[in-house]
Amino acid sequence: MKDSQNFNKISLFVIAFIMNIHAIKATEIDPPFDTYKHVFEPFGVTCDLCGCSTSSGSFGFGTLSNSNFVGIRYIYQSFESKDGIFSNSPTTKETFNTYQLWAQLPINDVFYLSLNVPYQDLNRAYENGYKENLNGLGDSSIMGWYKLQFYKKESDSLTFSTERMASGHSLQFGVGVKLPTGKFEEALADNVNPGFQVGTGSVDGVFAIGYNYGSNKFGVNTLMTYYLKGENKNDYQFGNQFSYSTNFFTAFSKKNYNIMPFIGFSGDVYDKITQYNETLADTDGKILSGTIGSEVAIEKFIFGTNYTLPLSQNLFGGNVKSKNRFSIYVNFAL
Repeated sequence: MKDSQNFNKISLFVIAFIMNIHAIKATEIDPPFDTYKHVFEPFGVTCDLCGCSTSSGSFGFGTLSNSNFVGIRYIYQSFESKDGIFSNSPTTKETFNTYQLWAQLPINDVFYLSLNVPYQDLNRAYENGYKENLNGLGDSSIMGWYKLQFYKKESDSLTFSTERMASGHSLQFGVGVKLPTGKFEEALADNVNPGFQVGTGSVDGVFAIGYNYGSNKFGVNTLMTYYLKGENKNDYQFGNQFSYSTNFFTAFSKKNYNIMPFIGFSGDVYDKITQYNETLADTDGKILSGTIGSEVAIEKFIFGTNYTLPLSQNLFGGNVKSKNRFSIYVNFAL
């Protein structure tokens, strides 16, 4: 039964993506696709959305459309937590709203920086009608990136051009830090979902590697990120986190804009939380999700949206379930 449900979810994403392509294809005309020279640049850096265990580092933090930008992004996440082992144990419904200022800034042709400053607005509703709200500045992050571009092999024929032709393949290597700019409240750490925090209170290391490929009208982006979590002043340490994502996309050009539908998958693997050097039971987990969305590039502006639905998950011993995630953003290309 469970395998059938997962198959139905995957089928839904594939069908929606195909319908999206056919709906857009009717508008496809010249000019040629390479008018948008920035289209298949790297995704950039992802970040731990609310800095805590159940937030997803794989949600994505760059765009399909450009490598250098400044912009704003809104992210919605919903969870359901069960406090107990019985089917009728009380549950809470949680919604995480994240408002981000983000940017990807060039240093030179091969080095660039990624910056992220989030504001968190978290809400929790209990079965008895009681509601709880937590808001404030989240954990900011900064990363440095090196881009390794691959070029086509030079032909043996005589040519007077010294310019190398890009192959469409590239690798990105990123190293950065997540800062404890968000407040950590120890009183909330004993809840079923300890991710209900605006920040971790710790300094975390972030390490990433990405692969990108883009041809005239097809591209793929893959990113893997590892978060090395530090211990905060409350002797509380969220588990290390491994995040991954892959997106496949195509593009259709019209005179002054470019449309890019995409489909992909993402996931997160969380280690157990420790406090006072003791490992806390049922605080690890993993989740695999499917993603579908689209971007529209109009002149220097990039508008994007995506929807993510869990396909398989086991968080906090099955006591926390991620329901869905949604993101929308507006960027200005530099």
